[in-house]
Amino acid sequence: MKHIAIVEDETAIRENYSEMLSKQGYQVSGYCDRISAELAFTEKLPDLAIVDIGLGDEIDGGFTLCQTLRGLSKTLPIIFLTARDSEIDTVCGLRMGADDYLTKDISLPHLAARIAALFRRMAALEVPVVAENIINRGPLKIDANRMQVSWHDHTIDLTITEFWMVHALAQRPGHVKSRNDLMSDAKIFVDDSTITSHVKRIRKKFIKVDADFNCIDTIYGMGYRWEHS
Repeated sequence: MKHIAIVEDETAIRENYSEMLSKQGYQVSGYCDRISAELAFTEKLPDLAIVDIGLGDEIDGGFTLCQTLRGLSKTLPIIFLTARDSEIDTVCGLRMGADDYLTKDISLPHLAARIAALFRRMAALEVPVVAENIINRGPLKIDANRMQVSWHDHTIDLTITEFWMVHALAQRPGHVKSRNDLMSDAKIFVDDSTITSHVKRIRKKFIKVDADFNCIDTIYGMGYRWEHS
């Protein structure tokens, strides 16, 4: 189970995020200030840290904490989640080594999706380069090592979420994948209409290089499946 640390001085906000992420299957620890967080992190680092910038009396406590975390680990995923939306703060946060900078008006599903995307990127970096991660389905080639998809030797420029959806469908041609299946395989938490939009964009990207592309079938009331051309 992935361990996420939330460093947020407002109790209600911290508990709200903690509850949502716990329901997503994460182990969550909350800290109300920089000092208590640093004490915990020197004992054991989480798998991902979500940090507010203003922490109690420390206006820039989150920035200081980010620098401490980067001193402890070069690869720990760090997300700033703050009410401060100025370009200067955003640039400072990212330059200090944060992997993402989000403002608190972000929806909980959107936050969950950004967290899942960070974990996917980390997992992709850890995948060894082996031949088993290559899928060939006629003109379709998927290289999971490089997260690349090509169709008739033309590269299809997919987002990470779109890549995992195509990967899930092509792994088992002819098998129907429900929208929940695709969310699980893509490790995202969104509503059904968003999955539908992703599939539409994926089709358009394939059709852009092949007007006759028709390998993603919609099975009404059930989901989608990959069919050989």
